[in-house]
Amino acid sequence: MRIHYLQQVPFEGIANIADWAKAKNHHVSGTHLYRGDSLPFIEQLDWLIVMGGPMNIYEEPKYPWLAAEKRFIEKAIKNGGIVIGICLGAQLIADVLGAKVSKNKYKEIGWHHLQLTEEGRNSFLFSGFQDPFIAFHWHGDTFSIPKGARRLASSEACQNQAYEYDNKIFGLQFHLESSEESIKSLIDHSDDELVNGNYVQAKGKMISGFKHLNEITKLMRQMFDNIEKFHRVKINV
Repeated sequence: MRIHYLQQVPFEGIANIADWAKAKNHHVSGTHLYRGDSLPFIEQLDWLIVMGGPMNIYEEPKYPWLAAEKRFIEKAIKNGGIVIGICLGAQLIADVLGAKVSKNKYKEIGWHHLQLTEEGRNSFLFSGFQDPFIAFHWHGDTFSIPKGARRLASSEACQNQAYEYDNKIFGLQFHLESSEESIKSLIDHSDDELVNGNYVQAKGKMISGFKHLNEITKLMRQMFDNIEKFHRVKINV
């Protein structure tokens, strides 16, 4: 399988997704948008993963690649492949699907639990998950649920944490792919966002949360296995 990712900044890569793909013998390639990489042909990929970043989806004048990125995401959706958005990536996909992206009431940074909705509990995406489950978070914006999509998860700080559209398009506001290295890199590059807030954890608490890394890595692998299995069965049928 051919997996391609879009990376917004040097310090937010695919982290543990790379290990999952390697174990599955999938081919992985990436476009580093911040350094001006060219986008591939849509026909050259099976999965598109859109990663996070500190910018907002409406900051196109400051980050000019966002406009081309949205057009590319739209083409990927129309092409019928798997499209997964993480954090900013989920917001970009939501925007492409016509949903609103706006500032959330709370910043949500650190280790926080999520609860599945009834549709989430019945979704193949979260098959094998406990409810609630913990994940890493780093966001200040949120998406509304696109028309025709299903809301799958929420948290105390953010009502819309995950959606699924047409069994192929997935938006995740949270991070299961995070590694110790990727979290430390986020802290180093974005510590100006660590302001006082009900759902903003201090550096020390985030680092103490590294005890959850094995757990979220297992959940990420489970989720990606679920997507792969669902579509393999559909194709075989």
